[in-house]
Amino acid sequence: MIGKITGRIDYRAPDHLLIDVRGVGYLVYCSDRTMAALPGVGEVVALFTDLVVREDLMQLFGFQTLAEKEWHRLLTSVQGVGAKASLAILGALGPDGVSRAIALGDWNAVKVAKGVGPKIAQRVVLDLKDKAPGVMAMTGSLAEAHGEVEAAAEVIETAAPKRRPVAPPNQSAQAEALSALGNLGYGPGDAAGAVAQAAGEMPEADTPQLIRAALKLLAPKG
Repeated sequence: MIGKITGRIDYRAPDHLLIDVRGVGYLVYCSDRTMAALPGVGEVVALFTDLVVREDLMQLFGFQTLAEKEWHRLLTSVQGVGAKASLAILGALGPDGVSRAIALGDWNAVKVAKGVGPKIAQRVVLDLKDKAPGVMAMTGSLAEAHGEVEAAAEVIETAAPKRRPVAPPNQSAQAEALSALGNLGYGPGDAAGAVAQAAGEMPEADTPQLIRAALKLLAPKG
């Protein structure tokens, strides 16, 4: 299994790129959102990857963060959702948006992805709602965690500018808020929904702000 890949981009297509890793070229398919965030031809990139092997096909999919990779794995586990539909959902919403939509049960948000109809969107939300807290707690990108891009740039001896994938603005704050609400006794599903709603309303909020906002949403009404 190929779990990550670091190399120089040889060429880019609308939905995939060719990454040269010391003379071996790997075709890696990515969502529209991920493709837009990656550097240009000749520059170094680091991606988490998932290898799909079938009788007549082998495809490598690339992701900037562990959360994006995990959502791809979970989305493709839903009946009727293949790799193409999963990348369409991730491209439309991003991993943070997928977490928020599923935690809130918002299948209309999932439906905006190209090729995803209402029945599939509802099935995604229903099947994965309990998975949202775990994915929301995942943080970090490959380059931020290990410095792969910077190290590879020196090994490959390219003059490419050094870039880091950009993590969602309050991803770590969401994870910390989820943990805090769990410690206070709130169920994972309720906590995830409240944190997702609070994060959507306050994209730049820090951990204490998210916790306070989530607690207000969880407070008994009346």
